[in-house]
Amino acid sequence: MSGENEQVANWLLRLTETHKRWGFGLCFLYLRNVKGFNWNHKRVYRIYRELELNLRIKPKRRIKRDKPDALSVPVAVNQVWSMDFMSDSLADGRSVRTFNVIDEYNREGLAIDVDLSMPSARVIRSLEQVIEWRGKPAAIRCDNGPEYISNELITWANQHQITILYIQPGKPTQNAYVERFNRTARHEWLDLHMFESVEQAQNLATDWLWIYNNERPNMAIGGVPPKQLLGAA
Repeated sequence: MSGENEQVANWLLRLTETHKRWGFGLCFLYLRNVKGFNWNHKRVYRIYRELELNLRIKPKRRIKRDKPDALSVPVAVNQVWSMDFMSDSLADGRSVRTFNVIDEYNREGLAIDVDLSMPSARVIRSLEQVIEWRGKPAAIRCDNGPEYISNELITWANQHQITILYIQPGKPTQNAYVERFNRTARHEWLDLHMFESVEQAQNLATDWLWIYNNERPNMAIGGVPPKQLLGAA
């Protein structure tokens, strides 16, 4: 293997070891758009197959879904955020919830907060922590869960002049941006670990979120990481 081909192989081995759920597409976009290598797609894919990295991930049969109505794409940072919950469990069987917030403009993950419960007060606290460094959103999109329709959250949003955009009941595709984020988080972080504690889950969530925002190419925004799109805005 030539010197440059060996460099390609070393990068591919490093990426697939570090990011076990990344397929060829994400690896190639990372090398091109994040690291700046101009290696030919055909060449990189040939080396990827020679290393048998294409055999790592067993393809899943995808369920055919109705195509959701397209959401409008915000034209500025903090125009619309999305928020949603995910559920999982610790090794001892206790249930945990994650509270996820993204900016729809560049799909940046603004928060993944993990706790045993997520009442409205906890949601508000998480949002206020993000606002401290990100600034205030004009609107936040969410479903009709009890934490989101509570008087406590509605009062807080009114006081801060933030519009809550409730999706129609039973139509999660109307919150498609954060739903897609949730699937990625579950596939690349949540399903890979058995958490011993909330603290461990939170630490691993924080580590994964940094990679998602700064290194992981996002197909929906041109194959660059969210922070890279933000820097170009």
